[in-house]
Amino acid sequence: MSAGVALISGGARGIGRACVRQLAQDGYDVSFCYRADERAATELEKELGEEGTRVLAMRADVTDGAAVREWVSRTERELGPVTTAVTAAGITADTPLATMPDDKWTSVLRTNLDGVFTVCRAVAFPMMKRRAGSITTVSSVTGIYGNAGQTNYAASKAGIIGFTKSLAREAGRFGVRANVVAPGLIDTDMSDAMPEKARNHLIESIALRRAGSPEEVAELVGFLASERAGYITGSVLEIHGGYGG
Repeated sequence: MSAGVALISGGARGIGRACVRQLAQDGYDVSFCYRADERAATELEKELGEEGTRVLAMRADVTDGAAVREWVSRTERELGPVTTAVTAAGITADTPLATMPDDKWTSVLRTNLDGVFTVCRAVAFPMMKRRAGSITTVSSVTGIYGNAGQTNYAASKAGIIGFTKSLAREAGRFGVRANVVAPGLIDTDMSDAMPEKARNHLIESIALRRAGSPEEVAELVGFLASERAGYITGSVLEIHGGYGG
């Protein structure tokens, strides 16, 4: 018997991909969207299907509200009502504020923050009508502690925290939970792009002296989606190996 239907944005790579796998392992049917990496999405869809998971992969730009609504509608038509949603789509475009062009500011805010808005808006009302559901948004320790050269990224990730805390207050009386996961340095393609010197310096500021894995983040997301987290809402769960900012 299925645990329900999980919907994950940015599911073709990184933390999103690990969340797709984790929730499939936990017994959910899964629907995920991707923006560009069709090959990775198709491979993941095929792998999970061969393992017996009902899965839907759909190209959708999370900055496009109409595309997101169509993705959610198709998910509910083909798999059933969405019971848990995870917003993992995100980008970086690091530049010092003094030299940041408008497009780098706008693109990061649009994808990272507006993308959370479009997904949550599409799933929250149906969940509230059913009086059940959970939403997990993926922020970052940068949204809590800040980081030089990432004012755009920090603003988007801090915005996710305020957004999710407010959503938790709106939706709680309808039985819907909303929480934030704030990862630190995680081994993904985005972190791989860091200069080696900067990466090593960052690891020295982490108590465990290592980067985390996408799977470790996904396990936390899986916990928040489960009934074991039934009394957790409006919370920010940091997962960073002891990073203090």
